[in-house]
Amino acid sequence: MLILFTTLVNAFGVKLMATINSAGVFIELIATVVLIVLLAVHITRGPQVVTETAGTGTGHSAGYLGAFLVASLASAYVMYGFDTAASLGEESLDPSRNAPRAIIRAIVASFVLGGLVLLLALMSVSSLKGEKLSTEGLQYIVLDVLGPTAGKAMLWCVLIAVTVCALAVHTAAIRLAFAMSRDNNLPGSSLMARVSPRFKTPVLPAVIIGILAVAILVVNIRQPQIFTVVTSIGIVMIYLAYLGVTVPMLVSRLRGTWQPAGDGKFSLGRWGILVNAVAVVWGAAMTVNLIWPRAEVYNAAAPFHWYLRWGAVLFVVVIGAGGFAYYWFIQRHRTGVLDEHRLQPAAPTPLTAPAAD
Repeated sequence: MLILFTTLVNAFGVKLMATINSAGVFIELIATVVLIVLLAVHITRGPQVVTETAGTGTGHSAGYLGAFLVASLASAYVMYGFDTAASLGEESLDPSRNAPRAIIRAIVASFVLGGLVLLLALMSVSSLKGEKLSTEGLQYIVLDVLGPTAGKAMLWCVLIAVTVCALAVHTAAIRLAFAMSRDNNLPGSSLMARVSPRFKTPVLPAVIIGILAVAILVVNIRQPQIFTVVTSIGIVMIYLAYLGVTVPMLVSRLRGTWQPAGDGKFSLGRWGILVNAVAVVWGAAMTVNLIWPRAEVYNAAAPFHWYLRWGAVLFVVVIGAGGFAYYWFIQRHRTGVLDEHRLQPAAPTPLTAPAAD
């Protein structure tokens, strides 16, 4: 139902999507602040709880570091959503100034609010050794601390947040598919790049992406482990896409050929090289961490199959090799903006004939 909802909203218009997204984000922010206050009222232990390992490194080959790397996948998944601001940037006013600032505000807000929620949740939960704590996570903590009534009310807000996130990710996927089709870089580009004259949206990409999402869920029905593999693959591919931008950008900066934005546009200035280098290191490290075929992530429960444990590696290799082959032998010979999307030069202004004497 959620995929059907996001498909219909994205197909029927940008204004409807923007209205739902704005309302959902507003509710999400208010609910997060309320949750922080309610958790703070029920604190039972100090903030030192975040430094207590409680033996979580036991059984990991790398000790606590191994457990930490597995836990850090949660933050890696969170980073997935910020690229939606860039994907939709061309639809905003003055994107070269506003889109980067919007991304920074989103990251800072997520760090502050999300960090407080996690910290106060650990400080307020009745027991850190509860069996459901490791399986149900924050949902269990909210119900445990706030009780069934207030807890379920907060979980309804979480449902709204998940719906808005799904809508935004679906929208970003549509915009990427449309942009690539507009540049004739996808099969059937002329159809995929067609904008509905009534709804002013690319309807076909919205429907196709929705169908593909449903297909993934259908495959997942009898083998839930596939869902973990697919989710991780999606994040790995996004990080690889980030590296495809940050690595050449860093090389350009080090060679001195990078031209910072001018005319008041967003620029990192003297911090550019440092931030760029950190982005490359972080992206490479998290890519390796995400794709590493550890049993705790990719095959934590039965059925145990080697292709599930190595699913992320196999998928990235197959998609990378297949995508490169498709581009090299087929697509590179016909890439280019479609004629119907190409800006036409303005007609020359006719010269006025001189008046007769």
